Amino acid sequence: MADCTTETVRLLAISRGPTFLRPLCSVAEANSWHVETAVSPWDAMERVQSGVAPHLLLLDLPRGDKDGLHILRWLRRLRPDLPVIVVCFPEDASHELEAMCLGAREILVRPFDEATLESSIYRQLVAPGNGEEEAGSDDVEELGPDSFLVSASPATRKLRAQARLLAEADVPVLILGEPGSGKESVARLIHKLSLRSGFKFLKVNCADMPGDLLSTELFGPDGSSSPDGGVRVAGKFERAEKGTLFIDEIAEMPLGIQGKLLQVLHERIQRKAGSDTPVDVRVMAASSASIDRALTERKLREDLYYRLSAFTVHVPPLRQRKSEIVVLLRHSMHQLAKQYGLPEREFSSAALDACQNYSWPGNLKQLENFVKRYLVAGDKELNLGEAGPVHAGEKRHLSQPQATWLAGETGNEEGECDRSLKALIRTVKSEAERNAIASALEKTGWNRKAAARMLRVSYRTLLYKIEQYHMTASESFLSPLPRGKFPSHGGSPSKGGG
Repeated sequence: MADCTTETVRLLAISRGPTFLRPLCSVAEANSWHVETAVSPWDAMERVQSGVAPHLLLLDLPRGDKDGLHILRWLRRLRPDLPVIVVCFPEDASHELEAMCLGAREILVRPFDEATLESSIYRQLVAPGNGEEEAGSDDVEELGPDSFLVSASPATRKLRAQARLLAEADVPVLILGEPGSGKESVARLIHKLSLRSGFKFLKVNCADMPGDLLSTELFGPDGSSSPDGGVRVAGKFERAEKGTLFIDEIAEMPLGIQGKLLQVLHERIQRKAGSDTPVDVRVMAASSASIDRALTERKLREDLYYRLSAFTVHVPPLRQRKSEIVVLLRHSMHQLAKQYGLPEREFSSAALDACQNYSWPGNLKQLENFVKRYLVAGDKELNLGEAGPVHAGEKRHLSQPQATWLAGETGNEEGECDRSLKALIRTVKSEAERNAIASALEKTGWNRKAAARMLRVSYRTLLYKIEQYHMTASESFLSPLPRGKFPSHGGSPSKGGG
C-alpha cells in the first residue's frame, strides 16, 4: 500500500445509497481524504486497473445482494494488497465468513455511526503489511465438522502441495511437528485427496491409553469374542478397511505393539486366533517428540521408523506462519460461535495486533483456546489498548498481562480463578447448551418430544436439562447464564446479561 502519510488518502466506495455515502463523505472531509464512488463492481474494477489506484475500497452491499461479493475474488487476483471493508445489513451478516475468505479485511454491519466508520478506515490504513495476501477461499480446506487447514503462507502452501502428491501414492507417511501444529489436519487432507477418501479415516493416540488397551484398540481382542463373552469387538485396522488409520504419537507406543504393527505393515495381513486376515489400510503416523532422541533412547524401533519414514512431512509451527493468524482467528471464531450457539465476537485491532506478535508455543491448540476465551470475555481482561496501534516497521513487545492472557495462564490473586480457561469454557458450554435447547423448544412451540428429536437427544435427557436450567415456556432464554454458575435451585434463570 502506498504511504498514506505523505500523500492524500484515496477511498473508493462501491455504493448507490446516500445513507452510506453521506457519512463517508463527512468522515473523509474531516480527515482530508479523497472519495470516489462507483455504482457497480465492474465500474470499480475499471478504476482499480486504470488511473491512480485507491488506498482502500469500501463495498456497500445492497440488502440481500450476496453476488456483490464476487468482486472480492477478482480484486484478490489483481490487487491482493488492497484492503477492503464490506458494509452490509444485519440479515446479510451470515455472509461474513465468505467475505473474509474472499479477501475482505473487515465487515461493518448496519447501523453504525461516523466514529465507527472512521475507526474502521483508520484501522485498515495503518494496518502493518507483511507481504502476504489475505487467505482466500482457495486457502481454507474444510476437512470435517471440526477440522480445517489454512494454507496462506509459503510454508503451508508447500505442505498442501506435498499432501496432493502423497495422496496419489498409497504408502505410509510419517508426519512430524510440534504439539498442536496441525499434524492430524495434514493426515486428513492426504486422506481426503486420495482414492481412499470414500472410506473411513480413523485415529488412535498412543499417549492416551496403556499398552493392553492400545493393542486391543488397534488389532482387536486376541480371542474370537470380547473378554466378557459378548460380541467380538473389531480393532481399528479392521474397522478402517480400505480407508486410512492415523496413529498419533507413535513414539509413545510400547515396543511390543510396535513389533505387531511392523508385521502388519510388512505382510499386509493380521495374524490372530489361528487365522490370517488381509489388511488393506493406509497407515499414517505422527509424532511431536524428537525422533532422533526416541531412536537413541530405544523408544522407537529403527525398523518401524524406516518403514514409516520413506515419506516424511514436517508441519511448521504457527510462529512460522504469521500471515495465517488473522484468518485462523476469524475462522476459529466462526466455528466455535456456531458450535456453542453464541454470537460471533469481532476481534479488536489491539487483539489482532497482539496475536500477530505472539509466538504461540502451543500452536493451533493454544490459538483455539484463546478464541474460546475471547468469545466469552473479549478485550475485557486483555489490556491491549494501552500502547496504541503498531505502524509498519515497528515492533510491539507484549506486556506481561498480554502474554499471560494469550498463553491462557492465570494468577493466584483473588477472583482470578473465575477467569481461568476451564471456568470460561464451562460457562460457554452451559450457555450454548441452554441456547440450543431454548431455540429447539421455541421452533417446536414447546413440543418437548419434537425438540428432543431435533436436538438428537433422548426425551428423558431433554426433560432433565429443562429442569436443570429452570426453563419455562413463558420466558426468553437466549441470554447468557450468570458467569460460571447455574441458576440456583428454586430461582429463575438470569435474564438480560452481557
